[in-house]
Amino acid sequence: MNRQAVTEKIIAAKIAKGLRWADVAERVGLSKEWVTAACLGQMTLDAKQAGVIAAVFDLSEDERRWLMVVPFKGSLPTAVPSDPLIYRFYELVSVYGTTFKELIHEEFGDGIMSAIDFKMDLQREPNSAGDRVSITMSGKFLPYKTY
Repeated sequence: MNRQAVTEKIIAAKIAKGLRWADVAERVGLSKEWVTAACLGQMTLDAKQAGVIAAVFDLSEDERRWLMVVPFKGSLPTAVPSDPLIYRFYELVSVYGTTFKELIHEEFGDGIMSAIDFKMDLQREPNSAGDRVSITMSGKFLPYKTY
């Protein structure tokens, strides 16, 4: 048993039960974005959260405990993603990464946007020309310090 095996069991149970991530997140009491990342093995759940996830997906006690282990973060199997949807995010950073960097540095100074003190919201945006994906990302600015 390992964290990847638990993730695979969660995905299989989600499909078998016809669940939506938003419904799972509502039961946990957190955002669908964070709960989905946790269920996919990228976040650490506390005992209460792990208990809810275990109940939703019929996990054993051993599997529930794996949900509370700090994971190895980064779930992509290759350096350049081959999945078309994930590749578009890679492409977005390849094309706009220097723009993000330039504008963040101009506005905030020398530093980074945290992916730890971070939140994300993903919504469907109706549009007559075809629905759009709207993603809002908000990360704490962390300035580089002198010493």
